[in-house]
Amino acid sequence: MTDPILNISGVTKVYGRTIANDAVDFQVEAGQIHAVLGENGAGKSTLMKVIYGVVKPDAGTVSWQGQPVEITSPAEARRLGIGMVFQHFSLFETLTVTENISLAVEGSMADLAARIRTASERFGLEVEPDARVHSLTVGERQRIEILRCILQEPKLIILDEPTSVLPPQGIAKLFETLRTLAAEGIAVVFISHKLDEIRALCDTATIMRGGRVVGVVNPKEETAKSLTQLMIGQEIPAFGTRAPSPESREVLRVRDLDHAPENPYAPRLSGLNLSLNSGEILGIAGVSGNGQGALMRALAGEFRTQAGTVTLEGQPIGNLGPDARRAAGLHFIPEERLGRGAVPGHTLAENVGLTTFHAGLLRSGFLNLRRRRARATETINGMDVRCSGPDAAAQSLSGGNLQKFIVSREMALSPRVLIAEQPTWGVDVGAAAAIRQRLLDLRAEGVAVLIVSEELEELMEVCDRIQVMFRGRLSQAVPVGQTDIDHIGLAMAGEFDELEAAHG
Repeated sequence: MTDPILNISGVTKVYGRTIANDAVDFQVEAGQIHAVLGENGAGKSTLMKVIYGVVKPDAGTVSWQGQPVEITSPAEARRLGIGMVFQHFSLFETLTVTENISLAVEGSMADLAARIRTASERFGLEVEPDARVHSLTVGERQRIEILRCILQEPKLIILDEPTSVLPPQGIAKLFETLRTLAAEGIAVVFISHKLDEIRALCDTATIMRGGRVVGVVNPKEETAKSLTQLMIGQEIPAFGTRAPSPESREVLRVRDLDHAPENPYAPRLSGLNLSLNSGEILGIAGVSGNGQGALMRALAGEFRTQAGTVTLEGQPIGNLGPDARRAAGLHFIPEERLGRGAVPGHTLAENVGLTTFHAGLLRSGFLNLRRRRARATETINGMDVRCSGPDAAAQSLSGGNLQKFIVSREMALSPRVLIAEQPTWGVDVGAAAAIRQRLLDLRAEGVAVLIVSEELEELMEVCDRIQVMFRGRLSQAVPVGQTDIDHIGLAMAGEFDELEAAHG
């Protein structure tokens, strides 16, 4: 066994009453692809921030290439040769892709733009160097983070959920690249909730639970079930499902929807059609950046559409804003948690009030703060959100726990239609299973559910029908039982004929 390039010993970090890391030991060897697994709130992100110099530990030591070091900032980490892609992005929204990358990578703008295009093609991470970040989707922003990290040519790369922006073919290409980097002696720390990816790619896996390391295993010798049990300490219950109701009726319809976005790099929506029935889950697959975000904003009422293009229960709603659509029973879970799903600096109680104030929280025109706090507590308990309580700021929660909070808040409002955009992105296997079960429960209650997701396994698991979006167009809807991941993956690359012929 070679000496580790990175050696963490006894690292502890405490936030108030929460022990985020509890005497953690962690080692990574050069040329090793090392997974870190754990539930949301298990301490993975805190440990990675210690390694990258974002967080100073309260106790413990860090050694790099055999020498003790104090990594006091990300700049110091990059100087040592450590690169990281965060789950929550660190990008300046008013700058272009190239300008953001130039803050960490040397070179002229023209040179960097050329390198970005080359790396984008090599790694299957399509992005336009001249686009401004504020105009890009969450998936496209994650691609920028990955490219910025790779272009720094680090000795150790930390990747947090890097495959969520890729179709199956792109994942295979990324894995090939990571194996090539490892063969050249670069260490890779890979954080993912996709256990099949961990077992296929990684040499070693460190399992965390409750801020502690509870095991170090060879994932190739484990099953998804055994890894899950190590992570959460118990088995995940099987889903309870049922057949679609024969009495289901059309609830939401989109007909010939066209839209030219303000962002010149975003695809134009062209002739989109979909039909969503009560007691049904319809999935929309596609690589991020192909128009899903604009479609979701059109359905949520964030911009108006032509009369008759969007109808709810037969009534046109294209001219209604988000509040009016909520009042009509259409609820929305956005993919962007901080900023659209929740106000970062507001407490969870305040964030509950943003979308539920009309549901019994108003009295004589004033908010009932006691009732709002009680509703926040119910929301937290409803999905086992790990936090200090209703007074916790939204930005203090891990990404997965904030997602659980937003999902629980919207599902509790008895929607007639629920639109969920990336509902389990960055969420651990236990929480993902709970969210999917809640979606199936809503379906069983007759709610019409529309899911936009890049998790093809998720769509195949819970949806009745699937459509694929590519460059602003939608394929025909295909029953899940009459297709497979390979055909959906081809359609995600624009091969609609393959998907529709297979359905045939």
